[in-house]
Amino acid sequence: MTVDAERPIRRRHIIRLAVLAAFLLGLWYLIGIERVIDLDEIRGAVAATGPAAPLVYVVVSAVLGSLFVPGPLLAAGSGLLFGPLVGVFVTLGATVGTATIAAIGGRRAGRESTRALLGAERADRIDALIARGGLWAVVGQRFVPGISDAAASYAFGAFGVPLWQMMIGSFIGSAPRAFVYTALGASVGDLNSPLAYVAIGVWCVTAIIGAFAAHRGLRGWRASRTPGTDSGPEVRPENE
Repeated sequence: MTVDAERPIRRRHIIRLAVLAAFLLGLWYLIGIERVIDLDEIRGAVAATGPAAPLVYVVVSAVLGSLFVPGPLLAAGSGLLFGPLVGVFVTLGATVGTATIAAIGGRRAGRESTRALLGAERADRIDALIARGGLWAVVGQRFVPGISDAAASYAFGAFGVPLWQMMIGSFIGSAPRAFVYTALGASVGDLNSPLAYVAIGVWCVTAIIGAFAAHRGLRGWRASRTPGTDSGPEVRPENE
């Protein structure tokens, strides 16, 4: 295919990804910033379902999380409704659900265009990296503070991270923060309780680990792009 023939195809993929990004940004603004969804009403409706409330909240929270409702608010609501013990498992279930929904959405909406823009060779190289370390990339992202889990899951899906890696990685990586925000929600009436102090301590440790992991990952990425850092086998002259 000639360069002139490739340009319209490339332009179409760029437009497709731009539309996806604009849509997700709009969702993030309306739901994450403007708060057009009333979480108090949702918690009341979930509580009215009685014994099924934990399962209902897992499903509802997973969907809301994929729509960029802030995860800490959903986790705090879980702690408020179900207490710290049951609430942690509800939060983790919802977190895995959000990661799965967002990854499927990112894969279906952006996978083809992402591969097309990267090119076959680079896309295959990224696929190989994902096969080796995609699970731990998801785990590491969950530890890094300040990054939207939903946005990261959409991106992981667009880059082709397998669903099993998304589910297991989000479960492992989200466990500390799930405990933190659920415990704080359960302690909202008494923030001087030992549970609240433990939650704050876990949050601090998690943030430090996440910052260190992000710094190390950035250094590794820069090193991989620097000429002369290839760790492949050394090629020796035949006459040696």
